[in-house]
Amino acid sequence: MIISSDLDAGRTAAADRRWADALELLARVDARAGLAASDLEVLATAALLRGEPRASLDALSRAYSAHLGVQDTAGAARSAGWLALNFIEQGDFTNSVLWAARAMRIVHAMAEPGALAGFVRLAPAVGQLGSGNAAEAIHSFEEILDVAEREGDREVAAITRLGLGKSLIEDGSPADGFACLDQAMAAVAAGDVPPLPSGVIACASISDALLAFDLERADAWTAVLKRWCGEQPQLIAFSGQCHALEAALLLVRGAWAEASTAVDLALSRFRAGDYRAIWGAPYQLGELARLRGAFHSAEESYRRAAESGWEAQPGLSLLHLALGRTARAQEEIRRSAAGADPVTRRFLLPALIEIEVAAGDPVAARRALEEFRGASLDTASPMRDAAVATADARVLLAEGRAADALEAARAAAHAWDAVGARYEAARSRVLAGLALRSLGHAEDARADVEAARAVFLDLGAEPALADLAALTGDRRVGALTPRELEVLRLVSTGLTNRGIGARLSLSEKTVARHVANIFGKLGISSRAAATAYAYENGLV
Repeated sequence: MIISSDLDAGRTAAADRRWADALELLARVDARAGLAASDLEVLATAALLRGEPRASLDALSRAYSAHLGVQDTAGAARSAGWLALNFIEQGDFTNSVLWAARAMRIVHAMAEPGALAGFVRLAPAVGQLGSGNAAEAIHSFEEILDVAEREGDREVAAITRLGLGKSLIEDGSPADGFACLDQAMAAVAAGDVPPLPSGVIACASISDALLAFDLERADAWTAVLKRWCGEQPQLIAFSGQCHALEAALLLVRGAWAEASTAVDLALSRFRAGDYRAIWGAPYQLGELARLRGAFHSAEESYRRAAESGWEAQPGLSLLHLALGRTARAQEEIRRSAAGADPVTRRFLLPALIEIEVAAGDPVAARRALEEFRGASLDTASPMRDAAVATADARVLLAEGRAADALEAARAAAHAWDAVGARYEAARSRVLAGLALRSLGHAEDARADVEAARAVFLDLGAEPALADLAALTGDRRVGALTPRELEVLRLVSTGLTNRGIGARLSLSEKTVARHVANIFGKLGISSRAAATAYAYENGLV
């Protein structure tokens, strides 16, 4: 009686998407008396959504055996197909191939397999895409979609449209690819797709939108994902990845405090069991630290991101640039761009252009700019247009074409403002100020520089403020970043760099960099002079 009660309660909990309750109740019944094949499938779903992938794989493999035991070939094929897909996500391609082969052997022996004829081919098609065979993957996904639509299987159709969309984007047809992703996300938003594929579709689609500089889609799809996660309070899987994706959007919008909170939530969900969060959260944490000037923390976060299999680019190369390792930055961004798939390469091009200019190679920068400009014609993207305009201004300045650079920088600042990216808009205004100075319009340049400085101060963008001071030769106290002011006040008390680091939770190396920046901005060369300056200007 107790077993029957727990079983009914577990099924109800799963239907209500109370995944912790479902997992606990069904696992209890499984331990006492075992579960039927269909209930093992529910247990597998609950385990995966609670962040226990190994338990999920175990339950699903036992479901496969149980289906075969009662000669339910359709059920066995379905379980094997899901195992093939799940093993791909775990990075176990050998087992994925084995389970896909089992699923297809069963289906080939069925007189009327229905939508299963397409479903069991999904894992091999995903494998084709992952191996870089986008054209072959397109053909496979199109055939699977034909089967799904003919059989009226909305779940298989939605999963297939995700694969087809990603394949088309990678093959150079982004407009058609995103049209497929639009349909897949519409199915998720309408509730036509079960929980597990819903999470996969949403997270993968948002990632592709961000890589394509498509803020409109990324915003809309993130809202769908957040609502979906919010409706399942006991969900762990995908919840951390949702926060990491949101952090990326918030960074673009210049909402750095909110982005920091989102990253913290992503990492907490990773610790709770959402292993997917590790693919994005450390990288976004590194980006925040780099933009704020916490370079040691940034390097550590990028290292952690790389260890998870995430390519920590372009952030790591931009960090090398900020630290003065220009040759290394150039070498690494070139290597990453050369080895990237077409979608990722386009995403890396703005950083590649910036680093090539900084390294004194305007020819290579111009070549990358023209490639980026050509890629921008594939689909409409206001954010990508803004990035192209910024890159254009940067290259034109390097080529000595200040008037053309001013026009491009003005267009870039306006475009970034339109998409709500205030940090990038401020950086474009710095480029406009530099162009105006080159043209002899110092007063007009000051207005752009001050507008940019206000944004950098508000965000706490210390490296940008330091670069701005170096470019303008500003020696005022107002040229110091908030962190540099803190360091200057502590220098005036007689503390060593180590003591300042302990007080502010910074490394001694980071404090030394801040002190060097302070000396450079204020035109002084000793701690005694810094102390005198602090007293003269009422800082202590």
